[in-house]
Amino acid sequence: MTATRPLLELRDVHKSFDAVRALRGVSLELLAGEVHALAGENGAGKSTVVRIIGGEHRPDAGELLLDGEPTRLRGPREAQRHGIAVIHQEPSQFPDLTVAENVFMGRQPLRAGRRIDRAAMRARTAELFDSLGVPIDPDRVTRGLSIADQQIIEIAKALAAEARIIVMDEPTAALSTVEAERLFRVARRLADGGAALLFISHRLEELAALCQRVTVLRDGALVTTAMMADIDRETLVRSMVGRDVELLFPGREHEPGEDALVVEGLTRSGVFHDVSFTVRCGEVVGLAGLVGSGRSEVARAVFGVDERDAGTVTVAGRPLRTGDPRAAIAAGLAMVPEDRREQGLVLDLSIERNATLARLRAVSRLGVVRRARERAVAGEWAGRLGLRFRRLGDPVATLSGGNQQKVVLGKWLATEPAVLIVDEPTRGIDVGAKVEVHALLADLAARGIAVLMISSELSEVLGMADRVLVMHEGRLTAELDRAEATEEAVMHAATGGGP
Repeated sequence: MTATRPLLELRDVHKSFDAVRALRGVSLELLAGEVHALAGENGAGKSTVVRIIGGEHRPDAGELLLDGEPTRLRGPREAQRHGIAVIHQEPSQFPDLTVAENVFMGRQPLRAGRRIDRAAMRARTAELFDSLGVPIDPDRVTRGLSIADQQIIEIAKALAAEARIIVMDEPTAALSTVEAERLFRVARRLADGGAALLFISHRLEELAALCQRVTVLRDGALVTTAMMADIDRETLVRSMVGRDVELLFPGREHEPGEDALVVEGLTRSGVFHDVSFTVRCGEVVGLAGLVGSGRSEVARAVFGVDERDAGTVTVAGRPLRTGDPRAAIAAGLAMVPEDRREQGLVLDLSIERNATLARLRAVSRLGVVRRARERAVAGEWAGRLGLRFRRLGDPVATLSGGNQQKVVLGKWLATEPAVLIVDEPTRGIDVGAKVEVHALLADLAARGIAVLMISSELSEVLGMADRVLVMHEGRLTAELDRAEATEEAVMHAATGGGP
């Protein structure tokens, strides 16, 4: 379908929060039948745009127009009534309800006596998934579904509410390549049906593959809107960060030292089996594999979060007990987890408190936290990681997802570990911050720290790792040095083909 008419427009929109100017004259057009990209670094104003479109915030100045008519949205429910749906990076569903119950939550079809018509609800849910080309059982309980399936359920919710303007905010951040491509097929099908989609992602290759136009924001202001076919990657990155960005993956020329982390015969029944590898001082080892291959589970067992049934873990010659993260930290092991919100942060605590949680002894005296020392340590890492915040004393929940990830990184880097495990270190982080994180990891390796990096982005694994370990269904299927590690070789091993 040809994109011809704007379903939604923002005209010269301004928005401030206290002294922070979040948006400064932003204009945006969403057209029927088009997937429109919204790009920019963390803090550029993308989230504020999403919240204005979704009815959570109102502009201080400027207009929001629906079908050419100025409209004032008084809340998310009113936005939904106008056919607007926002699909967030982390789906929010009721895990103990069925898929159909989640899809029609608050909009259940009724029969005589105002009783829920469950048969109609299941049938309509099945029709929605059929229209999306995705086989999900409407009667299945949502708990245990993959993030990819949960994202599809969110899209089905939007369709059940007859949404015609759909915002997808980082929907692929936790998806594998295969799962992301399925989501793209669904998005294209929605656009072909006449919907207008706004798609936000830090993965620039996704924007190029899916979107027809792109709008770039920087520091709350509109930089450009262009046809995606007319803008190359370098120009797009320069528009986002306001400068030429150095190489995404820094060059590193040094010889690794002695073994820092030695894992032998690591086994957890039903999860992974007989996993053995080493990481040397000054080396970055990439752990690759499809989602569900056991990568994160191995990391959790190495760090002691999960028990292991067999095998040994040694850090700098010191054997670690199973299920004892405190001993792992004392031995010089640190771990940045995959799920920052559930496993890496205490959302109600301040930024500075989260940044120093792993170093409470260093910022305390006689068991009492010294606020000045806590703030100094947090401020140092906030500066080094380019954290964007108003006050260090604000709750960490007030930060964007990318800035929350930086706090988790800073928390563990402040412990000055001998071995650092990073699980998805740049998930939800913009391209400028990725450069900084990659440079930081390279600098840590140059200083002799051993780095085990898990990433779903194959380009990141290939660009950063001295060696690549590949997992498939709980087993290591390949170990490739830098010269051998190609996309084809890694994917071959990740799908069970072996080295």
